[in-house]
Amino acid sequence: MIQIGNKKINTNIFLAPLSASSDLAFRLIAREQGAKFCFFEMIDSNSLVHVSPRSERILQTCPEDQPIAAQLLGADPEIMLKAAEIILSRAPITFLDINAACPARKVYKKGAGACFFNDPAPLVRVIERLSSYLPIPVTVKMRVGLNQVDIPKAVQFAKCCESSGASALFVHGRSQSQENYGPVNYEAIRAIKESVGIPVFGSGNILNPPLAKKMFDQTGCDGILIAKGSFGNPSIYRDIETYLETGTWQPAIELQGKLEFLKKHLLLVQQIKGHCAISSIGELGKICLWYLKGFTEASRMRAQIFKSQSYPELLAQIESILENR
Repeated sequence: MIQIGNKKINTNIFLAPLSASSDLAFRLIAREQGAKFCFFEMIDSNSLVHVSPRSERILQTCPEDQPIAAQLLGADPEIMLKAAEIILSRAPITFLDINAACPARKVYKKGAGACFFNDPAPLVRVIERLSSYLPIPVTVKMRVGLNQVDIPKAVQFAKCCESSGASALFVHGRSQSQENYGPVNYEAIRAIKESVGIPVFGSGNILNPPLAKKMFDQTGCDGILIAKGSFGNPSIYRDIETYLETGTWQPAIELQGKLEFLKKHLLLVQQIKGHCAISSIGELGKICLWYLKGFTEASRMRAQIFKSQSYPELLAQIESILENR
């Protein structure tokens, strides 16, 4: 149980807002395997306000997909507020997160995402506007540096977010220049945790249960945010809970189990997105790569799957791999 603003949430292990990945099908598979709290995919505020079809699709949800939060990308307080109102009119979100962590250059050039670390004044205006107007808590996802990790500046940035009205912080323990690779700076996350009075979630390199425990132990954080560790591994949430309680876990799922998860995932994509999804084998192929990663026969299976020219062919290839195990 953790409290963010006036909201009590029955877990401190969250699925991150994974752009172009954590759609409704992804979340439903994760929830079935123990994910108790999820984010929508990251949403660009300008795209949502100006009615981008993709931004509209991001907000697909259902009763089984609860509780949930949303994360907005943007820098204009009024556009961000309009986007937040659109989200609230369509989904019962628990809280709204402001993205101050995206490392993409195109986002940085627009003065959003990790760019806020260089000058937090625009972010302060967004936090103040949203937190004073919205009926739900506002949180911030941040990094701990730009070209390199800067702990003193990261601490000041975190304090600035808190004093402006943020109810929690999601701290990715890498600099912008590291993007999503390289070592996580646990010391930076710990320094932030010790400097603020609001919940702090650790993020970065949580790929398995021991790394989840390491994040908790070395930072003292209140919760964790699972990102790439959930790709092709939907049971990671249940595994982490078990490991934290008992110190044991099953370190690997056999290929057959992974392929069964993959089939279920692809069927959900078909049911939810229909023709617009199954016409893109490239998108479905990305999902296949998540589940095949790490197996000795992965390259052969990838080649077999990517021969598919249609959704039925793709399922047939997976069935063929299962039958020949």
